[in-house]
Amino acid sequence: MAGRPRGFDRDEALSVAMQQFWTDGYDETTVATLTREMGISAPSLYAAFGDKDALFDAAATCYADGATATLEQFLALPTVGEALSRVVRGSAAGYSDASTPSGCFVLSEPKLAARRRDMAERIARRLDQAVTEGELPAETDARALAEFVVAVLGGMSTRARDGGSAAEVAAIGELALAGLPGVPPAR
Repeated sequence: MAGRPRGFDRDEALSVAMQQFWTDGYDETTVATLTREMGISAPSLYAAFGDKDALFDAAATCYADGATATLEQFLALPTVGEALSRVVRGSAAGYSDASTPSGCFVLSEPKLAARRRDMAERIARRLDQAVTEGELPAETDARALAEFVVAVLGGMSTRARDGGSAAEVAAIGELALAGLPGVPPAR
């Protein structure tokens, strides 16, 4: 016997939950807040997503999958300088986008440390490629440089979340880019 059909759009509800977790963080987001913002009852939330942890995981995956796809597009650019430039400048624009919560969900949520490590690893692989191809000096510590880039992105995210303007967030990125090898100047 089939159950009653859901009275809401699961993807839309997941998007609302993602924005709520992104805005307030896991610890500050309650099931009551989620159900109110999603426009569903607690039993519907549990039936569709499981518990708060499972909903958070689904929301984080929804966000991170899109962010990772964008990161990979940037990292696939022909030169490491172009790649790093797009990562930092694209992030600055995204962190200040008025159509989404400020900052970066992955960089600001303590529960997403594994996602941050994945981001650093992806950047490090691109930097390793640049070393192998002779674009960067052989002595370049790709892991340390990748961690630096992620730390800069984290600082930019924090500044955006703290109310920094798009120009302020971008300026942080430009200062960091000025010290990175092969990065073209801002246009």
